[in-house]
Amino acid sequence: MSTSTIRSGNVHFEFEGQTVLARPGQSIAAALWAAQHTTFRTTGGDAAPRGYFCGMGICFDCLVTVDGRPNCRACLVPAADGMVVMRQHGNEGDPASAGGGS
Repeated sequence: MSTSTIRSGNVHFEFEGQTVLARPGQSIAAALWAAQHTTFRTTGGDAAPRGYFCGMGICFDCLVTVDGRPNCRACLVPAADGMVVMRQHGNEGDPASAGGGS
């Protein structure tokens, strides 16, 4: 992303080493989708890609690791300036017992 596309009032976070631009209050999932990142995690068995599906925190397909904390539902967590978001690989714990991060 060039600095000319970065506008004041927006937040910036890192996803897999790339800077992603988000609007204030926008979810991580919405910002990733707008930046054309469609795979947020992979499954444990066959490494199948998963991403933005239900958009309301029910399906757990959008799980990501945020600032080292796994099992955060990208559709529920607002993007924040400076956060580091990583694609989650396989089962990093039971999302139901972890609360899904929010």
